[in-house]
Amino acid sequence: MKFIKIVLILLLYSQLAQGQKTLQLIIKDENSHPLINATIKLSWKNSLQMQISDVNGVAIFHALPDSIVKVDISHVGYQAFQQLVSILKPINQLEISLNPSEEELEEVIVSSTRSSRTIHDIPTRIEFIGGEEINEKSNMKSGDIRMLLSESTGIQVQQTSATSANASIRIQGLDGRYTQLLKDGFPLYSGAASGLGLLQIPPLDLKQVEIIKGSASTLYGGGAIAGLVNLISKNPTEEKDFKIHINLTSAKGFDFNTYYAKRNQKIGTTIFASFNRNAPYDPGNIDLSAIPEFQRFTLNPKIYLYPSDNNKLILGLNMSYENRLGGDIHYINGLIETGHLYFESNKTKRISSQFTWEHKFSPNKLLSFKNSISYFNRKISVPDYRYDGTQYSTFSELSFAHYQEKSEWVLGVNAWTDVFDEIRFSSFPLRNYTQGTVGLFGQNSTKIWPWLHIETGLRGDYVYDYGWQFLPRASALINFSEKFSSRIGGGFGYKTPTIFTEESERIQYQNVLPINKKINVVENSKGINLDFNYKTSIGEDIQISANHLFFYTLLENPLLMESRENGQKEFLVNSKGHIDSKGTETNVKIAYQDFHLFLGYTYTNTQLHLRNIFEEKPLTPRHKFNSVLMYELEKKWKIGLEAYYFSPQILSDGATGKDYWLTGFMVEKFWHKLSIYINFENFLDVRQTKFDTIYTGSKSNPTFRDIYAPLDGFMINGGIKLKL
Repeated sequence: MKFIKIVLILLLYSQLAQGQKTLQLIIKDENSHPLINATIKLSWKNSLQMQISDVNGVAIFHALPDSIVKVDISHVGYQAFQQLVSILKPINQLEISLNPSEEELEEVIVSSTRSSRTIHDIPTRIEFIGGEEINEKSNMKSGDIRMLLSESTGIQVQQTSATSANASIRIQGLDGRYTQLLKDGFPLYSGAASGLGLLQIPPLDLKQVEIIKGSASTLYGGGAIAGLVNLISKNPTEEKDFKIHINLTSAKGFDFNTYYAKRNQKIGTTIFASFNRNAPYDPGNIDLSAIPEFQRFTLNPKIYLYPSDNNKLILGLNMSYENRLGGDIHYINGLIETGHLYFESNKTKRISSQFTWEHKFSPNKLLSFKNSISYFNRKISVPDYRYDGTQYSTFSELSFAHYQEKSEWVLGVNAWTDVFDEIRFSSFPLRNYTQGTVGLFGQNSTKIWPWLHIETGLRGDYVYDYGWQFLPRASALINFSEKFSSRIGGGFGYKTPTIFTEESERIQYQNVLPINKKINVVENSKGINLDFNYKTSIGEDIQISANHLFFYTLLENPLLMESRENGQKEFLVNSKGHIDSKGTETNVKIAYQDFHLFLGYTYTNTQLHLRNIFEEKPLTPRHKFNSVLMYELEKKWKIGLEAYYFSPQILSDGATGKDYWLTGFMVEKFWHKLSIYINFENFLDVRQTKFDTIYTGSKSNPTFRDIYAPLDGFMINGGIKLKL
């Protein structure tokens, strides 16, 4: 009897096994390489199974019926695949090749590390802002890049003038002078030229923005203690690119930007031109301009020459002229009245050339030479004070790169000169100086194992008046799996003493003594960061990616402005003190069909340790929260809603600023070569003048307090974009 039961059970199991079959799918590209993370769906009757292909391009489905199933396969950059498959055997195997999509995806090439690898294989942590996001932010600020940078985690755009809106970039709680701002790898916005840089860079001709947080001094020299921002220009293509962007604001602003690019076989050109203006704007009715009156003209032509397949020449020119007048609204409007005599005038001229030559000895050996010559003049006038200074600077670099499958080398030498001349208006000492730096650098990136990439670098700079500075740096990329990876990196940095800081900018350099080279030394830093990246999908429609960063920077010998009894200001290195900045950044991206949600959180704790006094660094919010929700119906509609939270900040006068939320709403409608948009910025009308004061004393002789919240309040702007 037992024997009969066992036979019956085996027969029943055999029948079940015949009805429950297996299908193994192998997904490959057109070159027979396995495709990872392809989405495969099997459906029949009212049933559905779904899987993601593994590192070998394989997906195995079990418990399938003895029937015909429908196979649907999708992968980014490839045409969708659909086929009916008959399940006949207990174990079935099918190899499928996907064809590339007819719509080519734009290749992301990161310039800042000078690597040939993709951004996912670079050990150095890089944040990338692509053309699509630049286009969205230009709807909000078409005349400058403040909005583009301020909405990133770990970055704060700090306004330094209450009436002229001057601003600087702070990364991870450190002052703006510790951030390098580059254009195509050229240091065009340093020293005296850094004060109004953010306000004078329209975004229309930018292809992408690359941000490296923490010390990045191997390739770009001193100054990148907090990090660097590299603005990458668009290149000409064979297809003509001609754009016009017109923007109007309820705050009496007007922006006209145009860009043209075209390449033939041997020559290409790009031309960017813009005109930006604003009438004085005082939403708080306090008789002081939240937005100054200004007019700015910008022209950036470039010529690209391709004499052979192995050679490329780029000749460019950046020109900008601006006249900016802030202060009392009565004075700006030409009314000379008692009690309304305060003004702040800024006139700037910026001209810089860029020359690049690249020669390929072979597909993996590249020699390049760069040179730029810059002229920057700034005139400042306030009651009873005038400033007129001109900076002449040059930058030259010769580098060689050797790219191999497992190892890459970049070796080079570069040199800077910086000469500043000031016109004398009084007996106060002139701040004239001459600086020069020559640097040697080497960087190596190696794939140790498929899961471990290492990047190391060493730089030696000889700085005129300050001697040699050595800057080692190292970073590593660890791929734990296809979904989970981590980067760790650290390095040294330095900054030469300068009077051009946020503190002196705020007072228009009045009574600021020149740097004393005999008693000052360079500021030195050590920094480290560690991040974790995770990406996954839920079902077919939901994609999730998350990044969490820990950072720490120690700044030794900080340069601080100290007051003398006679009212003069002097910058002195505090050899007995230091500044440390530590914190975390979290970014989460969630995509569901046509919806994209971006969430970010920054925790920053920056402390001053000076002569046994420990205090929190002013104007550094401990907590910042970012949230952006986008709905995009391709080539038809784009709708965005955003909200940003800033926690209370310690101010320079010992007070504590209030916390606040910033909100915005934007709608854009697309046609074939035309789009129109409207943007409601700060629609909760958050203004510092609503809940705090911005100055003490009289309006004719104000002493301005820290600006930690917006002054312009609720603003509506709209515009039109044409592609001709």
